[in-house]
Amino acid sequence: MSRARLLRAEWTKFRTVRGWVIAMVAGALVIVLLGLSSASGSHTSCSAGPVETACPAIPVGPGGEAVEDRLYFVHRSLAGNGAITARITSMTGQIRKPDVTPGVRNVVAGLVPWAKAGVMVKQSTKQGSAYAAVMVTGAHGVRMQHDFTHDAAGRPGGVSKDFPRWLRLTRSGDTLTGYESADGTNWAKVGTAHLSGLPATVEIGLFAASPGDLTVTRADLGGSIAAVRFTEATAVFDRVGLEGETSGGPWRNDDIGVTKGPDGTFHHPGRANESGGTFSVTGVGDIAPSTDGQSIERTLTGVLVGLVVLIVVAVMFVTAEYRRGLIRTTLIASPSRGWMLTAKALTIAAVTFVAGLAASVPTVTFGVRILRANGNHVLPVSWLTEVRVIAGTAALLALAAVLAVALGALFRRGVWAVITAVAMIVVPYVLATTSVLPETAAQWLLRVTPAAGFAIQQSIPEYAHVLGHYAPVAGYHPLAPWAGFAVLAGYAALALGLAVLQLRRRDA
Repeated sequence: MSRARLLRAEWTKFRTVRGWVIAMVAGALVIVLLGLSSASGSHTSCSAGPVETACPAIPVGPGGEAVEDRLYFVHRSLAGNGAITARITSMTGQIRKPDVTPGVRNVVAGLVPWAKAGVMVKQSTKQGSAYAAVMVTGAHGVRMQHDFTHDAAGRPGGVSKDFPRWLRLTRSGDTLTGYESADGTNWAKVGTAHLSGLPATVEIGLFAASPGDLTVTRADLGGSIAAVRFTEATAVFDRVGLEGETSGGPWRNDDIGVTKGPDGTFHHPGRANESGGTFSVTGVGDIAPSTDGQSIERTLTGVLVGLVVLIVVAVMFVTAEYRRGLIRTTLIASPSRGWMLTAKALTIAAVTFVAGLAASVPTVTFGVRILRANGNHVLPVSWLTEVRVIAGTAALLALAAVLAVALGALFRRGVWAVITAVAMIVVPYVLATTSVLPETAAQWLLRVTPAAGFAIQQSIPEYAHVLGHYAPVAGYHPLAPWAGFAVLAGYAALALGLAVLQLRRRDA
């Protein structure tokens, strides 16, 4: 029998068994129904005193990603090309720690690692607008960052009166170049940013910001709990110089992104003052990508349950022939045992992929709309990322089905094959993402087991210059999406190869 005819025969076997078709459809429906039900049950609102209101929209950066854009900005307008130079002589801060005495605020002196202060060119004072900045940080030396997601490292070290840091940022059209110096004479380039479409007139000046202090503690069952507390940073600038056509008059102060609390007062405002050409600028918040919201893959909560159903179908696609003695007829029709099992794997993979795609498309599409209608902020992603999450979920299910087929051929007993497949794929993922294990153990499971394949669903990346709780329980995988997918593919290929080898060596 030719390979094409064998594939057609395996497809005919599948579609003529009504129970398998119904179970495959049921698995897809489970993914859709559980995902949409989960989205429908998720509601978010913000309070303004005693009244619940819709939460304010999260700013979106030039690249379309959600961003946090809060800083204190002392600035002037710059028309055309120009530059700003400043010396930082001091950088201090405050960090709110857990209260030792109930009701007594425990605030200590210090800087968080990504506290930042420096010179900036920003398209406007609107949150999310394009920018480039050269800065000194709390523990990562001098950096040049632009448009929230881009970061370049300069020299390490902090700042003090005995070790001041000179910073310079120049504009030439859409190109911004950052420099640093220890003496204001010898300059080293930190980085270059190209801000396409930057308007002729921009804002140029000094800034300070300080992201919250992240603390991660062990949970009762072995997982972790993350909390973020208030911090602020204060930088002292002098020797401030501007080049180019800038607006005259006093410097303008803007506390970009500051919000009002329920009592109508500003929540942790920044501040600045100038005396004799020396500026003291205090800022709160961060200029970075935001992870404060729900990712699109959160709509796919039904995939685990649907996956179990599809695993059962895939295993039965092989073991039913052994149980009924039909495998001998199949092998007589196809003397090439390896290709026979490969044809089964390709057939179940194709069917499962189509079912997974049919489930993922409406689940993500309508689930995101439901989340937003319920007041939730869904983190925006590019259309390529959305396609990868949707098609990747279908491919994840297809590879899991291939692994299940291989296990069915190896064990020749449905119960043991199903148990093994679930133990290899589903159980590690559940243990890693439900605060049952320590983070190191959870990350280890998602590196070395087939559950690594779930990384293909992660839509929001980790950012090296943003301190965050990048743990499986928070939806972050230790491997990149395609790397994790490759681990699952490797297991499926290995299992299928072993099954083919055993089939060639054993009688039917």
